[in-house]
Amino acid sequence: MPSHFPSRGDHKLIQIVDAALADATQRSGKWLACRPGCTQCCIGAFPINQLDATRLQRGLADLAKRDPERAARIRQRARESATRLAPEFPGDTVSGVLDEGKEAERLFADFANDEPCPVLDPKTGLCELYESRPMTCRVFGPPVRSEDGLGVCELCFQGATDKEIAACEMTPDPDDLESRLLAELEKNTGRHGNTIIAFCLAC
Repeated sequence: MPSHFPSRGDHKLIQIVDAALADATQRSGKWLACRPGCTQCCIGAFPINQLDATRLQRGLADLAKRDPERAARIRQRARESATRLAPEFPGDTVSGVLDEGKEAERLFADFANDEPCPVLDPKTGLCELYESRPMTCRVFGPPVRSEDGLGVCELCFQGATDKEIAACEMTPDPDDLESRLLAELEKNTGRHGNTIIAFCLAC
């Protein structure tokens, strides 16, 4: 993998986000349904940025050194997924980069909602690149604020009041380190735009 990946900065980002998740998990207690083998957040394609994509590619390359057969299975699932999704992919199927703009967002909203993540082990229900997973995966479950308000996994916080949910809010990256690292990576590589995991790992 290229040396221009901001490894030290990304390691710091992961530490910050994982610490925020641990804190939110402790505060959430029984409201948080997330457990090993729960695959609710592993079904349906979602956009990942170039920082996420490069981290995943590095993770797969590292796995290939330790367990080439397992890595080959992940790559095969990614290729099969990319082939299935290509006809309706709202972007460039060669680069795997998603189109931008309102129309592209509308098309993506109805895209691949039932497609399993190629990194999901179909036998165990576990993520095979867990340490390298995208930020979206790392923050899914606890309440996280976005433009649409405070969102949670539909399996979590069932029966909780708005006040109880708000008390468990997770602030994953308070200083927005991810944006700075992403800008650095994009500047150094010339690769811009979001993609999805299938296209990221299919090459």
